[in-house]
Order: sequence, then structure tokens, then C-alpha cells
Amino acid sequence: MAKRGGYPAGMMPGNMGNLMKQAQKMQKQMEEATKALEEKEYEASAGGGAVVVKINGKKEIVSVKLAEEIVDPEDIETLEEAIAAAVNEALRTQSEDSQAEIGRITGNMGGLGGLGGLGL
Repeated sequence: MAKRGGYPAGMMPGNMGNLMKQAQKMQKQMEEATKALEEKEYEASAGGGAVVVKINGKKEIVSVKLAEEIVDPEDIETLEEAIAAAVNEALRTQSEDSQAEIGRITGNMGGLGGLGGLGL
């Protein structure tokens, strides 16, 4: 039996056009969300607030604030650990925010979990 039309079952040209429009709309939403996320700032603290780190949505450190009591020349290790903890918490918050926004746009469609590789 000869194949007719060349389109898979259920994929008429009109359906493909609608799919392309939806993909373009989603791409525009992703671009807008990416820009908005890059402009946001995230703040986290450690050491009971003795270290406060602020990052932006591009995962760049904007500022680090240290309370005097955390700066002890005899105990640099505690300061280092507190800075690392605050930076990691700020990055975790940024990442969760990005993933939530992507999920909102994509409707949590399967197979798109790799979007985190886009730097979001």
C-alpha cells in the first residue's frame, strides 16, 4: 500500500505550525526569564550572620560582608568555612529559583531537565 501525504499519523501541517508557534513562544519566555533571573540577587549568611554573601543570577559574587568577630588571625579556617557555606547556600538558592522558573515555563515537561546546562 502506498504512503500518502508523507506526514506521520496525526501530524497534519496545521498541527506542526501550532507546535512551532508554541515552541517560539516558549523560547521567548525562556529568554525573558533568563534575563530576569540574571538581574536578581541572592543573599545568604553563615556563622550566625557573621558572613553575608550576595550573588547575582549569573552566579557572580556581588559582595561579601564580614563581622569583626569572625576575623580571627588565629582561626582562619573558621572564616574560610563560613565564607564557603554562605556562597554555597546563595548558589543553591539561585539554582532552585532558576529551576522553578524553567519548570513554570515548560510546564515541567519531561526531557527538558538538562536546561540547567544553559547556565540557569
